[in-house]
Amino acid sequence: MPTRTAIDSKSDAWPDRIAGGFQLVADKARQILPVDRAAQTVSRWFSVDETQVAEILATVRAQLPTTEALLIGKPQAGKSSIVRGLTGVSAEIVGQGFRPHTQSTARYNYPSSELPLLVFTDTVGLGDVDRDPNSLIQELIGDLDTETNRPRIIILTVKINDFAIDTLRQIASELRQKYPQIPCLLAVTCLHEIYPTSQIEHPVEPTSIESVDRAFRAIEQAFTGLFDRSVLIDFTLVEDGYTPEFYGLETMRTALADLLPEAESRAISQLLDAGKSPLDGNSGDRLGNIYRDVARHYILPCSIAAATVAAIPLPFADLPVLTAIQVSMVGLIGKLYGQTLTPSQAGGVVSAIAGGFVAQLVARQLIKFIPGFGSIISASWAAAYTVALGEGACVYFGDLMGGKTPDPQQIQAVMAEAFTTAKEQFKVS
Repeated sequence: MPTRTAIDSKSDAWPDRIAGGFQLVADKARQILPVDRAAQTVSRWFSVDETQVAEILATVRAQLPTTEALLIGKPQAGKSSIVRGLTGVSAEIVGQGFRPHTQSTARYNYPSSELPLLVFTDTVGLGDVDRDPNSLIQELIGDLDTETNRPRIIILTVKINDFAIDTLRQIASELRQKYPQIPCLLAVTCLHEIYPTSQIEHPVEPTSIESVDRAFRAIEQAFTGLFDRSVLIDFTLVEDGYTPEFYGLETMRTALADLLPEAESRAISQLLDAGKSPLDGNSGDRLGNIYRDVARHYILPCSIAAATVAAIPLPFADLPVLTAIQVSMVGLIGKLYGQTLTPSQAGGVVSAIAGGFVAQLVARQLIKFIPGFGSIISASWAAAYTVALGEGACVYFGDLMGGKTPDPQQIQAVMAEAFTTAKEQFKVS
């Protein structure tokens, strides 16, 4: 049996051989396209004017696997908590993210309006005693009748101790009759509100508590024929003291994956795959920065968007399109750090923090795309680079917020570390 030292030697030899091969490729690349010229070319790519960004993002939006979740339930039924659980962002950001859509609905685009991967439509008018349920139903029907290529799912949200559900059942029945092709998930929430007083923690199986099981069966019976799957969830706040905070999230993810088309469920699974994100890696010492922690909830969806675009055989699914996605991401991160940027200003930031980094990648890893760098970057590379750019933007804006001049060397080092970690997660070759 080989010793640990022998194993380590063999393990080290393989990366050394790869590094040697990359060095030969890099030398050849410099003969074909010097790094300085590559950097100039890359800088031109980042000089995307606002009209170009708008046009490119419009096409990208049409191709993204965006899913719309129509949340139907009374106020305080846990709809915003579902959004928080599915996106991972804070309650404050979720609250600020919803914008009026119609008289009785509001929408929240995640991660941003420019690049939405999840669109949540909340029926804010439900439960208003002055509102006629029929008018709300007609409003929802008018919205659902709008032509769109995006898949939709209805999430009926009911508190486990609420049995005044006649209006909700009427709405669900009308929508089911008119749109039987739209899957419906019945989410029964706020389980801890009917726990026995001796129950201080979530059980392993929620229906093991008699009061929960009895109420759940009654709600399911009340909505018989109006839903495809049902789940028990309890998405609480940290101060509520229950662990886990998002009780039943895995069950809900599985239900969504079963109800949605494969591409959309895969994207959502990536968004919900907490703990396996390439953003975590070995950079745990930086997770204490609340701004960066929030920004990472936007970096990952943008990296998925970049990978999606790179994998789609569009005539212009190349660096300019990916740049537009990344410009949008940097603008969003800047906003989190208190910096409101136009697309052209965000493009300038991208150029400033990433030019040298990309030039190195061109020399070391993009030789297979020469001449002209090819038209399409691999999906995994696009995702890993987008992660690196997002991490670099956090450092850049964090320095500005702290009143410091951004350090280019530190930004490059953070991007290199993030790219290395992300490319392993995304299987970049």
